[in-house]
Amino acid sequence: MKILNKLPDPFILFLFLAIVVAYFFPDISLWSYKDFNLNTVIDIGVILVFFFYGLKLNWKEVFKDLANWKMHVLIQSITFIFFPLLVLCFYPLVKSYPVYFTLYVAIFYLAALPSTVSSSVVMVSIAKGNIPSAIFNASISGLIGIVVTPLWMSLFLSKNNGEFDLLATFLDLVLKIILPVFVGALLQPYLGFFYNKYKKQFGNLDKLTIVLIVYNSFSHTFLDGLFTKLGVLPLLAVFIIVVALFFFFFNLSKWIAKKMNFNREDDITIQFCSTKKSLVHGSVIAAVIFTGDIGIYLIPIMLYHTFQLIYISYIANQYAKEVE
Repeated sequence: MKILNKLPDPFILFLFLAIVVAYFFPDISLWSYKDFNLNTVIDIGVILVFFFYGLKLNWKEVFKDLANWKMHVLIQSITFIFFPLLVLCFYPLVKSYPVYFTLYVAIFYLAALPSTVSSSVVMVSIAKGNIPSAIFNASISGLIGIVVTPLWMSLFLSKNNGEFDLLATFLDLVLKIILPVFVGALLQPYLGFFYNKYKKQFGNLDKLTIVLIVYNSFSHTFLDGLFTKLGVLPLLAVFIIVVALFFFFFNLSKWIAKKMNFNREDDITIQFCSTKKSLVHGSVIAAVIFTGDIGIYLIPIMLYHTFQLIYISYIANQYAKEVE
């Protein structure tokens, strides 16, 4: 059993399998029947993902921890202000290099993403941290990110893509993401029990949608030969950068929490929730705000997500041993 616990998350394996399939069979992404194609399937999946996101929110549980507002402000500031601002500092170094600029935008997209809900709460629970605060911050982060992430990205998408239209993109976000969350939240008192009964199956729908997005994104990227043009070294550099970003903010959040005299449970919640980045939001928002080859924009979040799961799983268990 201990060996099974050390195996990678099956979902991560499916994501990398989707990339392999995209490499060998990219033409599947071109399938269409009349106006129905893989993009249509993904759009439906995105709408359902956020509908169920609204449906599963327990608003009483989410907002009962509002009194701990200093911690909430700190976590959301690291997630949506400090993280993007640090990456933004490097803009002058890459703005004149088109290939590196694309990778830079991909990393900036990672920096602008919200925290992930499920793994943040699970890891805080394992580490014996402040679970109510983790639930609040992970949940509110996802809601804030629906609006703030596209706003941050509007700084660069017009430069990277002359056809970018902030108003049209925002309307698309409203229809595919914000409206489904709102409808799901309204129906939560009536259908919440139904979601809880079949939440494992609905969770699989989330994962299937992300796998399809990853496959579709990378298949078009392979068809256009973008990775061949980039080369191995730039992609290796992306991995090093995202890992460096993680450790910088993981340690920064710990240092700030100590300076502000939070207790042990709050320290853990601040570290875990402020440094997590959501692959779910990253995949589905990318499918809405980017056009063309979006595979390149998913590379940083996939690498970051995989690394954060492995490392924070280890750290959570180490923290848990401290209080045993």
